[in-house]
Amino acid sequence: MTTAGTPAPGDGPLCGVRVVELAGIGPGPFAAMLLADLGADVVRVDRPGGPGLAIDPAFDVTNRNKRSIVVDLKAPDGPARVLDLAERADILIEGYRPGVAERLGIGPGDCHARNPRLVYGRMTGWGQDGPLAQRAGHDIAYIALTGTLGMIGRPDEPPAVPANLLGDYAGGSLYLVVGVLAALHHARATGTGQVVDAAIVDGTAHLSAMIHGMLAAGGWQDRRAANLLDGGCPYYGTYETADGGYMAVGALEGKFYADFLRLLGLDDLAPARKDWTRWGELRERIAAAFKSRTRAEWTAVFADTDACVAPVLSLREAPAHPHLAARGTFTDHGGITQPAPAPRFSATPTAVRTGPARPGADTAAVARDWGLPAPPTDDPDDPADRVTDGG
Repeated sequence: MTTAGTPAPGDGPLCGVRVVELAGIGPGPFAAMLLADLGADVVRVDRPGGPGLAIDPAFDVTNRNKRSIVVDLKAPDGPARVLDLAERADILIEGYRPGVAERLGIGPGDCHARNPRLVYGRMTGWGQDGPLAQRAGHDIAYIALTGTLGMIGRPDEPPAVPANLLGDYAGGSLYLVVGVLAALHHARATGTGQVVDAAIVDGTAHLSAMIHGMLAAGGWQDRRAANLLDGGCPYYGTYETADGGYMAVGALEGKFYADFLRLLGLDDLAPARKDWTRWGELRERIAAAFKSRTRAEWTAVFADTDACVAPVLSLREAPAHPHLAARGTFTDHGGITQPAPAPRFSATPTAVRTGPARPGADTAAVARDWGLPAPPTDDPDDPADRVTDGG
């Protein structure tokens, strides 16, 4: 199942692991990108015409470090080509609605008949079973039902939408990656693969474990902006500056809070830290102070302190921040500024090895490297019926 040899610098700790990604949108491609960033040989099986909501493939960073072939899964030879890949793979990832892969002939039973050691990762919003399993959905609906969306935002406004970071990527992609790597460890120890059912609703609910504990203990109110970590606390939140920018404040501990007030010139408010009856006054005084200077001026004031205050940067500003620049948190590859692979490894460092895979560009190379039958000629621009994703 794996290739031999010593990993080269930048190959990452998963060098030699083979992954098949059945192309979809959202959390599946991001999970496969993370595996590819870690060094796995990820072959993305693209559809003729591409998936829905796709951006220009040249800019789709979630397809970096991968290779691509195009397979029409509704063509007579389509399922057989996927099963040939599954036979040689360690992990397969799909994001169809429950039952679609089975109807296509590439479900877990079909794949395990060819490769009993295969880890079969399934990425959906609702999961493989339950009353909503067959329903379409997107990130916002999944996090809404788990109670997490309702935690975010001001109490007098609708819940704030956290892009698709909380559900698709944190509750979905990351849990799928943890699951398939744990199952891969089990498969290598026992010789037996298994199915990993990664549902965004499950992962997102799991992320709120600490909050549920606090709720049970009476340390969390079940409403927005009424708690220590949800913007209810005046020294854990964001404040507007004179130029329309924002500063983020996280001065929770006593010594950090003291530094924070000193630098704001509000030392007289020290007793208000634990006095909830004064939090309204505290918030107003802090807000007024921040409005007196620009974001850059406040950034300079809080630099080199432990007051736990930072400027709120935009996506375009973040890569230039001195700390992130020094660490190489962002990188430029092929003219695209993008987050560098994470986390970091001392013995098997990772890297952005290749740019976004173009649909079908690696068909011949994958066939050669994986020992596959000679493929037919693929035409990535040929429009064809597409399988519906379950998301």
